[in-house]
Amino acid sequence: MVVDNFQSRCYQFVKSVPKGRVTTYAVVAAALGSKAYRAVGSAMRKNKNPKIPCHRVVLSNGKVGDYNRDPRLKARILQKEGIKIKGGKIDLSVYAYRF
Repeated sequence: MVVDNFQSRCYQFVKSVPKGRVTTYAVVAAALGSKAYRAVGSAMRKNKNPKIPCHRVVLSNGKVGDYNRDPRLKARILQKEGIKIKGGKIDLSVYAYRF
C-alpha cells in the first residue's frame, strides 16, 4: 500500500496522542496547516498499522465516529483506555488532546 505525504503526516500526529486521550479530525487537520478534516478521516480509514492509534481520532462534537473495522469496536477500545462515553459522546473538555 502506498502512503502519500498527507497520510504520513496525519499518522505522525496521531501517533503522539496518548492512551486515555482523543483528538478530532479537525484538530489533526489544523496541526497540518489544513482545513481538510475529511482527508484526515480518509487517512484514518485507510490505516492498517496497529501502531497508529486511529481509534483516538473522533468527531468535533464528541461522537466516536467511524472506524476502519467497526465503530462499536472503536468505542470499546477507547473505554478500555479509560475514556468515558456517555450518550454516545466523549466529553472533549476532559479527554481532548491538542498538539
